[in-house]
Amino acid sequence: MGDITISVIVFACVVGGALVGIFLRGIVPVSHLEDASKDVVKLTTGLLVTLSALVLGLLIASAKGSFDAQTADVAAISAKVVLLDRVLANYGPETKEARELLRDVVARNLDRLWPQEGSRTFEPAMPAAGSGAALYQRIQALSPKDNTQRALQAQAVSMSLSLGEIRWLMYAQGANSISKPMLVILVFWLSTIFLSFGLMAPTNTTVISAILACGVSVSGAVLLILELYSPYGGLIAISSAPLRNALAQLGQ
Repeated sequence: MGDITISVIVFACVVGGALVGIFLRGIVPVSHLEDASKDVVKLTTGLLVTLSALVLGLLIASAKGSFDAQTADVAAISAKVVLLDRVLANYGPETKEARELLRDVVARNLDRLWPQEGSRTFEPAMPAAGSGAALYQRIQALSPKDNTQRALQAQAVSMSLSLGEIRWLMYAQGANSISKPMLVILVFWLSTIFLSFGLMAPTNTTVISAILACGVSVSGAVLLILELYSPYGGLIAISSAPLRNALAQLGQ
Protein backbone atom coordinates (compact mmCIF):
# COMPACT_ATOMS: atom_id res chain seq x y z
CA MET A 1 0.00 0.00 0.00
CA GLY A 2 1.42 3.38 -1.02
CA ASP A 3 2.28 6.17 1.40
CA ILE A 4 -0.29 8.55 -0.11
CA THR A 5 -2.98 5.86 0.09
CA ILE A 6 -2.25 5.31 3.78
CA SER A 7 -2.39 9.06 4.49
CA VAL A 8 -5.73 9.28 2.68
CA ILE A 9 -7.05 6.42 4.82
CA VAL A 10 -5.86 8.27 7.94
CA PHE A 11 -7.65 11.42 6.75
CA ALA A 12 -10.84 9.43 6.14
CA CYS A 13 -10.63 7.85 9.60
CA VAL A 14 -10.14 11.09 11.52
CA VAL A 15 -12.72 13.06 9.54
CA GLY A 16 -15.04 10.06 9.76
CA GLY A 17 -14.63 10.22 13.52
CA ALA A 18 -15.76 13.85 13.47
CA LEU A 19 -18.78 12.93 11.35
CA VAL A 20 -19.69 10.18 13.81
CA GLY A 21 -19.45 12.75 16.60
CA ILE A 22 -21.78 15.12 14.72
CA PHE A 23 -24.21 12.24 14.20
CA LEU A 24 -24.08 11.23 17.87
CA ARG A 25 -24.70 14.83 18.89
CA GLY A 26 -28.18 14.57 17.38
CA ILE A 27 -29.14 11.35 19.18
CA VAL A 28 -27.37 11.66 22.53
CA PRO A 29 -29.74 12.80 25.32
CA VAL A 30 -29.37 16.47 26.19
CA SER A 31 -28.54 15.54 29.81
CA HIS A 32 -25.36 13.86 28.52
CA LEU A 33 -24.15 17.11 27.03
CA GLU A 34 -24.35 19.23 30.15
CA ASP A 35 -21.32 21.21 31.34
CA ALA A 36 -20.18 18.52 33.80
CA SER A 37 -20.25 15.86 31.09
CA LYS A 38 -18.44 18.14 28.67
CA ASP A 39 -15.73 18.81 31.23
CA VAL A 40 -15.04 15.09 31.61
CA VAL A 41 -14.98 14.61 27.84
CA LYS A 42 -12.57 17.55 27.51
CA LEU A 43 -10.26 16.06 30.13
CA THR A 44 -10.16 12.65 28.45
CA THR A 45 -9.71 14.29 25.06
CA GLY A 46 -6.85 16.37 26.45
CA LEU A 47 -5.14 13.19 27.63
CA LEU A 48 -5.49 11.63 24.17
CA VAL A 49 -4.25 14.83 22.53
CA THR A 50 -1.13 14.75 24.71
CA LEU A 51 -0.47 11.08 24.00
CA SER A 52 -1.03 11.56 20.26
CA ALA A 53 1.26 14.59 20.15
CA LEU A 54 4.02 12.69 21.96
CA VAL A 55 3.74 9.66 19.68
CA LEU A 56 3.63 11.79 16.54
CA GLY A 57 6.67 13.73 17.70
CA LEU A 58 8.60 10.55 18.48
CA LEU A 59 7.68 8.99 15.14
CA ILE A 60 8.73 12.08 13.20
CA ALA A 61 12.01 12.30 15.13
CA SER A 62 12.72 8.59 14.54
CA ALA A 63 11.90 8.84 10.83
CA LYS A 64 14.04 11.98 10.46
CA GLY A 65 16.91 10.22 12.23
CA SER A 66 16.64 7.28 9.83
CA PHE A 67 16.54 9.63 6.84
CA ASP A 68 19.59 11.58 8.06
CA ALA A 69 21.51 8.33 8.68
CA GLN A 70 20.83 7.17 5.12
CA THR A 71 21.87 10.57 3.75
CA ALA A 72 25.13 10.39 5.71
CA ASP A 73 25.76 6.86 4.42
CA VAL A 74 25.33 8.00 0.81
CA ALA A 75 27.79 10.87 1.37
CA ALA A 76 30.27 8.56 3.10
CA ILE A 77 30.16 5.86 0.44
CA SER A 78 30.51 8.51 -2.29
CA ALA A 79 33.69 9.86 -0.72
CA LYS A 80 35.15 6.43 -0.03
CA VAL A 81 34.71 5.09 -3.58
CA VAL A 82 36.60 8.10 -4.98
CA LEU A 83 39.39 7.66 -2.43
CA LEU A 84 39.57 3.93 -3.14
CA ASP A 85 39.84 4.64 -6.86
CA ARG A 86 42.68 7.09 -6.20
CA VAL A 87 44.52 4.56 -4.03
CA LEU A 88 44.21 1.92 -6.75
CA ALA A 89 45.38 4.40 -9.38
CA ASN A 90 48.46 5.20 -7.29
CA TYR A 91 49.20 1.50 -6.95
CA GLY A 92 49.81 1.18 -10.68
CA PRO A 93 48.33 -0.11 -13.96
CA GLU A 94 47.87 -3.56 -12.43
CA THR A 95 44.68 -2.29 -10.78
CA LYS A 96 42.92 -1.39 -14.04
CA GLU A 97 40.47 -4.30 -13.79
CA ALA A 98 39.80 -3.61 -10.10
CA ARG A 99 39.04 0.05 -10.89
CA GLU A 100 36.67 -0.97 -13.67
CA LEU A 101 34.96 -3.39 -11.29
CA LEU A 102 34.65 -0.61 -8.69
CA ARG A 103 32.95 1.62 -11.25
CA ASP A 104 30.59 -1.22 -12.16
CA VAL A 105 29.71 -1.74 -8.46
CA VAL A 106 28.88 1.95 -8.03
CA ALA A 107 26.79 2.02 -11.21
CA ARG A 108 24.84 -1.07 -10.11
CA ASN A 109 24.07 0.49 -6.75
CA LEU A 110 22.94 3.73 -8.38
CA ASP A 111 20.46 1.91 -10.60
CA ARG A 112 19.23 -0.19 -7.67
CA LEU A 113 18.74 2.69 -5.24
CA TRP A 114 17.40 5.20 -7.78
CA PRO A 115 15.89 3.05 -10.57
CA GLN A 116 13.73 5.95 -11.78
CA GLU A 117 16.91 7.87 -12.64
CA GLY A 118 18.83 4.95 -14.10
CA SER A 119 20.47 5.55 -17.43
CA ARG A 120 22.00 2.08 -17.67
CA THR A 121 20.43 -1.33 -17.28
CA PHE A 122 21.86 -3.73 -14.70
CA GLU A 123 20.40 -6.79 -13.09
CA PRO A 124 19.90 -6.30 -9.33
CA ALA A 125 22.55 -7.71 -6.99
CA MET A 126 22.84 -7.99 -3.24
CA PRO A 127 25.70 -6.03 -1.64
CA ALA A 128 28.27 -8.64 -0.72
CA ALA A 129 27.11 -11.58 -2.79
CA GLY A 130 28.53 -10.61 -6.18
CA SER A 131 30.64 -7.78 -7.49
CA GLY A 132 31.44 -6.35 -4.03
CA ALA A 133 33.09 -9.59 -2.96
CA ALA A 134 34.77 -9.88 -6.36
CA LEU A 135 36.29 -6.42 -5.92
CA TYR A 136 37.69 -7.39 -2.52
CA GLN A 137 39.16 -10.59 -3.93
CA ARG A 138 40.67 -8.71 -6.87
CA ILE A 139 42.44 -6.29 -4.53
CA GLN A 140 43.62 -9.15 -2.30
CA ALA A 141 45.06 -10.92 -5.34
CA LEU A 142 47.41 -8.04 -6.16
CA SER A 143 51.13 -8.84 -5.88
CA PRO A 144 52.90 -5.76 -4.49
CA LYS A 145 56.49 -5.28 -5.60
CA ASP A 146 57.66 -2.85 -2.93
CA ASN A 147 56.71 -1.37 0.42
CA THR A 148 54.74 1.46 -1.21
CA GLN A 149 52.52 -0.93 -3.11
CA ARG A 150 52.10 -3.10 -0.03
CA ALA A 151 50.92 -0.05 1.95
CA LEU A 152 48.54 0.97 -0.86
CA GLN A 153 47.15 -2.57 -1.08
CA ALA A 154 46.52 -2.62 2.67
CA GLN A 155 44.73 0.71 2.43
CA ALA A 156 42.63 -0.50 -0.51
CA VAL A 157 41.66 -3.69 1.32
CA SER A 158 40.66 -1.73 4.41
CA MET A 159 38.62 0.75 2.34
CA SER A 160 36.85 -2.01 0.40
CA LEU A 161 35.84 -3.64 3.68
CA SER A 162 34.61 -0.28 4.95
CA LEU A 163 32.55 0.18 1.78
CA GLY A 164 31.00 -3.25 2.24
CA GLU A 165 30.13 -2.39 5.83
CA ILE A 166 28.46 0.86 4.82
CA ARG A 167 26.52 -0.84 2.02
CA TRP A 168 25.14 -3.49 4.38
CA LEU A 169 24.33 -0.79 6.91
CA MET A 170 22.33 1.05 4.24
CA TYR A 171 20.38 -2.13 3.48
CA ALA A 172 19.72 -2.72 7.16
CA GLN A 173 18.56 0.85 7.74
CA GLY A 174 16.37 0.63 4.65
CA ALA A 175 14.31 -2.03 6.43
CA ASN A 176 13.23 0.50 9.07
CA SER A 177 9.60 1.51 8.91
CA ILE A 178 6.79 2.74 11.09
CA SER A 179 5.30 0.12 13.41
CA LYS A 180 1.90 -0.91 12.04
CA PRO A 181 0.33 -1.57 15.47
CA MET A 182 1.57 1.83 16.65
CA LEU A 183 0.10 3.50 13.57
CA VAL A 184 -3.25 1.76 14.10
CA ILE A 185 -3.36 2.82 17.75
CA LEU A 186 -2.39 6.38 16.83
CA VAL A 187 -5.15 6.59 14.20
CA PHE A 188 -7.62 5.24 16.76
CA TRP A 189 -6.61 7.94 19.24
CA LEU A 190 -6.88 10.64 16.58
CA SER A 191 -10.27 9.37 15.44
CA THR A 192 -11.50 9.46 19.03
CA ILE A 193 -10.24 13.04 19.41
CA PHE A 194 -12.04 14.10 16.25
CA LEU A 195 -15.18 12.29 17.44
CA SER A 196 -15.14 14.49 20.54
CA PHE A 197 -14.71 17.55 18.31
CA GLY A 198 -17.82 16.64 16.36
CA LEU A 199 -19.73 15.79 19.53
CA MET A 200 -18.98 19.01 21.38
CA ALA A 201 -18.58 21.65 18.72
CA PRO A 202 -21.47 23.41 17.00
CA THR A 203 -22.06 22.42 13.40
CA ASN A 204 -21.21 25.37 11.19
CA THR A 205 -18.93 26.18 8.28
CA THR A 206 -16.10 27.47 10.46
CA VAL A 207 -16.00 24.37 12.65
CA ILE A 208 -16.20 22.00 9.68
CA SER A 209 -13.43 23.90 7.88
CA ALA A 210 -11.25 23.73 11.00
CA ILE A 211 -11.86 19.98 11.35
CA LEU A 212 -11.00 19.40 7.69
CA ALA A 213 -7.83 21.50 7.98
CA CYS A 214 -6.80 19.61 11.10
CA GLY A 215 -7.50 16.30 9.36
CA VAL A 216 -5.30 17.30 6.43
CA SER A 217 -2.53 18.31 8.86
CA VAL A 218 -2.67 15.01 10.74
CA SER A 219 -2.68 12.91 7.58
CA GLY A 220 0.15 15.08 6.25
CA ALA A 221 2.18 14.31 9.36
CA VAL A 222 1.66 10.58 8.80
CA LEU A 223 2.64 11.00 5.14
CA LEU A 224 5.81 12.83 6.23
CA ILE A 225 6.76 9.94 8.52
CA LEU A 226 6.17 7.34 5.81
CA GLU A 227 8.12 9.33 3.23
CA LEU A 228 11.10 9.81 5.54
CA TYR A 229 11.23 6.04 6.00
CA SER A 230 11.40 5.65 2.18
CA PRO A 231 14.40 7.84 1.38
CA TYR A 232 15.16 6.59 -2.14
CA GLY A 233 11.83 7.37 -3.77
CA GLY A 234 8.63 9.31 -3.31
CA LEU A 235 8.03 12.93 -2.43
CA ILE A 236 11.00 13.24 -0.05
CA ALA A 237 14.08 11.49 -1.41
CA ILE A 238 17.80 11.51 -0.86
CA SER A 239 19.65 13.08 -3.76
CA SER A 240 21.70 10.73 -5.91
CA ALA A 241 24.02 13.61 -6.87
CA PRO A 242 26.88 12.68 -4.46
CA LEU A 243 27.13 9.12 -5.78
CA ARG A 244 26.69 10.21 -9.40
CA ASN A 245 29.43 12.80 -8.98
CA ALA A 246 31.65 10.10 -7.48
CA LEU A 247 30.89 7.82 -10.43
CA ALA A 248 31.96 10.58 -12.82
CA GLN A 249 35.32 10.81 -11.03
CA LEU A 250 36.11 7.10 -11.20
CA GLY A 251 38.69 5.98 -13.71
CA GLN A 252 40.20 9.43 -14.21
